This record gives sequence, structure tokens and C-alpha cells, in this order.
Amino acid sequence: MQHHPHVVEIFLPLKTREGRPQPRELFQQVRDELVGRFGGLTAFTRAPAEGLWEPEPGEREKDDVVIFEVLADRIDRDRWHDYRLKLQERFGQEEILIRAHPVEKL
Repeated sequence: MQHHPHVVEIFLPLKTREGRPQPRELFQQVRDELVGRFGGLTAFTRAPAEGLWEPEPGEREKDDVVIFEVLADRIDRDRWHDYRLKLQERFGQEEILIRAHPVEKL
């Protein structure tokens, strides 16, 4: 069976549910774990590049998140599920989004 690499995106909230900033150490810990496991990561904020597009009228970005992105050779769903539960507990969230997309090199 052929394995295709996947981009895995982990959406981490910048604020607690009470609206306070999450401790920086939490993000550093996740960064260290992912770099240790995948050899690197890219971090994005979800704010669009200014001038490229505008939000819909009345629309506002609800969540302030940072997205950690890694390239995984294969998806171990059980392991990601356990990691998601761990992150939800650490960050005090009911749900943290982790999603994967197959990668096709162009």
C-alpha cells in the first residue's frame, strides 16, 4: 500500500476561554514535541495578508489561533486522537481542531 505524505494542521487558541493569553510555554512545548517527532514545523496565524482579501461585511475572525503545520509520512489516527485530547486538556479547550490533507507535489 502506497503512503502519501500529509500536511497536518493543529489549530491552537492564543487565548484561554476567559480571554487571557495562553502561557507561551504551552506553545513552546507543542513546538518541541512536533519538531522532535517530525523534524520541523511551520507556524501560521490565521489573519489574512492585508489587502489580499477582505472579510465578508459583518464577519469577524472569532478565534485568535496559531496553526502549527507538520509534514507526516503517514497518519496514525489513534496517536493523533490521543494527542488532541492531551492538547485540549493542556489548553483548557473543549475541542482543538487537528486536520490532515494529502500532499501532491506540483
